[in-house]
Amino acid sequence: MQQLVVITGLSGAGKTVVLRSLEDMEFYCVDNMPINMLPQLVNHINQDPEFYPKVAVGVDVRSKNQSLSELETLLSDIDQSQIKTRVIFLSADKKTVLKRYNETRRRHPLSSQQHNHSLTEAIAIEKKLMDVIKQQADLIIDTSHLKPQQLKQQIWQIMSQPNEHVAVIVKSFAFKRGVPFDADFVFDARCLPNPYWQTELRALTGKDQLVCEFLQEDSVVKDYLRDLCYFTKKWIKQFEANDRSYITIAIGCTGGQHRSVFLVESLHQYLEKKSIRNMVQHRELD
Repeated sequence: MQQLVVITGLSGAGKTVVLRSLEDMEFYCVDNMPINMLPQLVNHINQDPEFYPKVAVGVDVRSKNQSLSELETLLSDIDQSQIKTRVIFLSADKKTVLKRYNETRRRHPLSSQQHNHSLTEAIAIEKKLMDVIKQQADLIIDTSHLKPQQLKQQIWQIMSQPNEHVAVIVKSFAFKRGVPFDADFVFDARCLPNPYWQTELRALTGKDQLVCEFLQEDSVVKDYLRDLCYFTKKWIKQFEANDRSYITIAIGCTGGQHRSVFLVESLHQYLEKKSIRNMVQHRELD
């Protein structure tokens, strides 16, 4: 079956990085295509499915506002039995976007002479305009804390997964660096015993055997993990029934090094045993 992936989101959030990554994965990529030209593109690739097995389209705020709101309708008109479509939305916080633009000295699409907005105003306006697409996205990726190589690795991991059933992304993070706003569910592990206060465990992570043994021996950790696994397994079915392609479960602790990493790895192993495909991301370790 042919694939059509729409890469969209905020300017400065990493769309170019993603499209280049998809090119490396042998996707035929089209950047900055007007949304209302999507039907013509679909008709074209339909005529030669062997030449266009995988296509990615970059869409951004330069499409007219009316066209942005039409994306959902245009995608729904595509025959999903022939071309599987999905929308990936890239986002980042205002501080990160400002920093990236200041470092690269590139001009924001809405801060040109035609629009006459300052960079700060352009970012705020774009966020509001792009909300209509964000609500339609199959997957939202928060790139605020990601380096280009980390984003590339995530895209490779996501796109290598079959798109037949809902995919679960299980992510560890540090609360001190902020909650990832691409998460569907956020769990707080700061109530659990902290290996950081054990001198011999401080430099280790939740992947290391000594840390695992320390946490596995605690009854509160056992209860937490049991409830986490039960909750996840139960609600995945509901998301799948509503045609969701992805669910992101974020588990946080203070430093994103011990407890959250251990729980993510444990949940990953549990889901694997239940034949539920899932991907692991450790924001502070990767």
